[in-house]
Amino acid sequence: MQFVRAQSQVNGRAAVAVWDGPTRLFHWLLAALFAFSWWSAEYDHLDWHQTSGLVLMALVLFRLMWGFFGSSTARFATFLRGPRGVAAYLRGEEPPLPGHNPLGGWSVFVMLALLVVQIGTGLLAVDVDGIESGPLSYMVSFDDGRTAAHVHHLAFNLLLALIALHILAIAFYLVVRRRNLVRPMITGHDHAFPADAKPLVRAKWWALAVVLAIAAGLTWWVGKGAPH
Repeated sequence: MQFVRAQSQVNGRAAVAVWDGPTRLFHWLLAALFAFSWWSAEYDHLDWHQTSGLVLMALVLFRLMWGFFGSSTARFATFLRGPRGVAAYLRGEEPPLPGHNPLGGWSVFVMLALLVVQIGTGLLAVDVDGIESGPLSYMVSFDDGRTAAHVHHLAFNLLLALIALHILAIAFYLVVRRRNLVRPMITGHDHAFPADAKPLVRAKWWALAVVLAIAAGLTWWVGKGAPH
């Protein structure tokens, strides 16, 4: 036991729990589904594109609710800081804490906001021939549906730019700061913090069950055209 403890603590640092399982699974499923959604649209597999979009909707709904009821590092209240907090981080005046840093936290918020726009406009979008349309396109006129389709495409390009910045930030941390940000998102643990760092407070299992049920139920309802 002492040997294991010695292996997990080096120079006062330990394998600190940073990300819970649901947050990590969301991250990797989002990356995979975003890529699949691009592929299915690019090669005109629109049935698959709509299905992947609905699964993305369930994921984003889950993450938005998990930002209020999830584990400590997943909560918006933990990582969304005001201008002073962001400025202090950029000046190097704040010690690193488990979870998103103040700048990364706002990038997560912007990405989720763009995903909401992307998914919402996809639900309302109308194809140029009016045949392949989103499940809620009946709620808008043809012209408004086409506008939604254009915004859908614009949001995709903005998301691509944000993803590129995300990858560049990961590369910067790896090369310049010698810190691997990918490993913790796989294992859930990080060695970059002191052994006495504030531990991850995990959400209750029932909170996860309720959030998953709501996300799945709302997505199913919308996928059926939000029966009216």
